Amino acid sequence: MQLQAQTTGRVARSSSRRVAAFKPVPAGCIRVVQAASKAQQRATLQVVAAAATAEPTTDAKKKLEGSARPIFPFTAIVGQEEMKLALILNVIDPKIGGVMIMGDRGTGKSTTIRALADLLPEIKVVEKDPFNSDPEDPELMSEEIRMRAKGGEQLKQSTMKIPMIDLPLGATEDRVCGTIDIEKALTEGVKAFEPGLLAKANRGILYVDEVNLLDDHLVDVLLDSAASGWNTVEREGISISHPARFILVGSGNPEEGELRPQLLDRFGMHAQIGTVKEPKLRVQIVSQRSVFDENPGEFRDKYDGTQKALTQKIVEARTRLKQVDVPYDFRVKISQICSELNVDGIRGDIVTNRAAKALAAFEGRTDVTPEDIYRVIPLCLRHRLRKDPLADIDSGDKVREIFKTVFGME
Repeated sequence: MQLQAQTTGRVARSSSRRVAAFKPVPAGCIRVVQAASKAQQRATLQVVAAAATAEPTTDAKKKLEGSARPIFPFTAIVGQEEMKLALILNVIDPKIGGVMIMGDRGTGKSTTIRALADLLPEIKVVEKDPFNSDPEDPELMSEEIRMRAKGGEQLKQSTMKIPMIDLPLGATEDRVCGTIDIEKALTEGVKAFEPGLLAKANRGILYVDEVNLLDDHLVDVLLDSAASGWNTVEREGISISHPARFILVGSGNPEEGELRPQLLDRFGMHAQIGTVKEPKLRVQIVSQRSVFDENPGEFRDKYDGTQKALTQKIVEARTRLKQVDVPYDFRVKISQICSELNVDGIRGDIVTNRAAKALAAFEGRTDVTPEDIYRVIPLCLRHRLRKDPLADIDSGDKVREIFKTVFGME
């Protein structure tokens, strides 16, 4: 009983202290405190707003630019000349049909292809057109732009860099082809189309990393668009078509699987690259990569001059391409080589002629020489020789041997 009384006494004394601690505060004081608190909040908001609207300094701008995904300069890449040549020739003449790059892991395939984005020249497009329509060529216009041009409307023009679009392996078919808003089409009678990656890649480059791992249904979509140059979306009885002419660039590791023959044949050129064996070159590659990772901005500034010079050279080559001609006897010999190698179809002949012309234009000439053909013909034919699915793709030696025999070169 005594213990209970002592405990009750302690609780009562503790409660009385807490009640005494929280004495009522006059209402006027509460208003003053609230006003001060609101004033502090307003001052804080004003400071934040001022900081948000203030112009960033030059150093801040450089940091913001450097914080974006940095691209390794194309002209800083050591070795892999075959791959770089194939990419440049496709930029000069997109009708070559793209390039497939196969090689060991860690050999710079993806780095080199993405570095190409810096070198892409500008093209004319219709302003605010999601399909990058050409304002002068009806074949490269969407249906809407073509109808507006036929109606005599003066199309507003603008320029943009040739687009380079990455196609992720996990992309859905709707994301690649685009989607139709069925509800809007039924209620308002309007064809509301949300363009996909194929629309963005029109007149540009569509890059597929690890293309040999791409799902079969997406491979079929790419084959259809690459063959026709158009993408057609069919949904619930509604059909929409738009131009989809793109350079298909793919990379992959042969250890992870081979490509379907139909898709492999769609690539105009096939480049094979291997690991650099020379120790000095390997050291140079490692040191350059280390410097780039530490400070991408400074490293890119170092190669800015060579990058601009190469871009200008590509622009001049694209202009010169129309003047380049392949002599008739050279064209006959190219077809003779394809015939002796038992190449299926005529695509090998066409691509070899185009690639030889692009190389001559790139080197500032208007006449194709046998050396031009010798440099490009292995890239154009090696992936068209395989008849046995289990056989390896020729390294190019067989093509070169037949070339030397036909052209009489030893």
